[in-house]
Amino acid sequence: MKIFSKIALMTGVAAVAFAATAEARTLRLNHNNPPDHPLHISMEFMGERLSELTDGAWDIQVFPNGQLGNQRESMELVQSCVLDMAKSNASELEAFEPTYSALNLPYLFLSEDHQFDVLTGDIGQEILDASHDKGFQGVAFLLEGARSFYGNKPINTPADLQGMKVRVQPSPSAIRMVELLGGSPTPLAYGELYSALQQGVVDAAENNPTALTTVRHGEVADYFSLDEHTMIPSVVVISNCAWDSMSDEDKAAFQQAAQEAMKFHRGQWDEIVSKTMGEIEEMGVTVNTVDKAPFIEAVQPMYEEVKGSSPAVADLVDRIQAAGADYSDN
Repeated sequence: MKIFSKIALMTGVAAVAFAATAEARTLRLNHNNPPDHPLHISMEFMGERLSELTDGAWDIQVFPNGQLGNQRESMELVQSCVLDMAKSNASELEAFEPTYSALNLPYLFLSEDHQFDVLTGDIGQEILDASHDKGFQGVAFLLEGARSFYGNKPINTPADLQGMKVRVQPSPSAIRMVELLGGSPTPLAYGELYSALQQGVVDAAENNPTALTTVRHGEVADYFSLDEHTMIPSVVVISNCAWDSMSDEDKAAFQQAAQEAMKFHRGQWDEIVSKTMGEIEEMGVTVNTVDKAPFIEAVQPMYEEVKGSSPAVADLVDRIQAAGADYSDN
């Protein structure tokens, strides 16, 4: 099978790359975005800062475009210590560590400031640390703004999703959200989505605005409907084998590099989204705003379902909502 061939290849590479030398140790980080994407640029920034802070003892080599596997494959390789690092997101990670499900609730964050402050603070670090017994350590949250629907017709109300096949990530939360909104959730790998939209395998998808430009989904979608249902952060993770081999001093340097990368990424993300919205319209995609109230009402059952999954997740949701009292931008 495909993943086993990748594991065989990666095992050979790991024997060389993961072996410590007196000079440097290179960590391989795989992700599914193109090299000009802000996520790739931010992960390279993190690697550069890690090298600087450790005087060259540690380095990160970033592989774009899923060169070492798709997101799920990457996570499985990280868990088995065949791959050092990967970029996934909270939506897919809930299948590996349920704590991440707290971040996938629609309309949980009242603003990007609310989300950024929560995820760069104690709550965010608690979530990153929660997966160590699952074989990996969270390193950084890279925020990607809000996700909205796009496809072959405008989505102004949940009723417009009736009968539509909507591509979702392989995430229980994403599937449940689309079900509650009336659509037919269709899990599909991101790399297959362009052709699926083009050929009518799915009628719509949901993502942040850059999906329409960096991977050209705007060429096969006519409408981008700004319901802004979720704010799903990307998450950079590292295998326990790599993390546990670090000295406390190197771990502190790694966490500093990660914190700086999170701040760096937010700055460049804000700039690119403003530019991206103009590019979307230039591609001929119609952008429509929506009344969010019916969407918010439709997904409310998810809150009790997710909070009922565990006391720890319920506590996280309550604390994130309580922190939202300081933010009025909704």
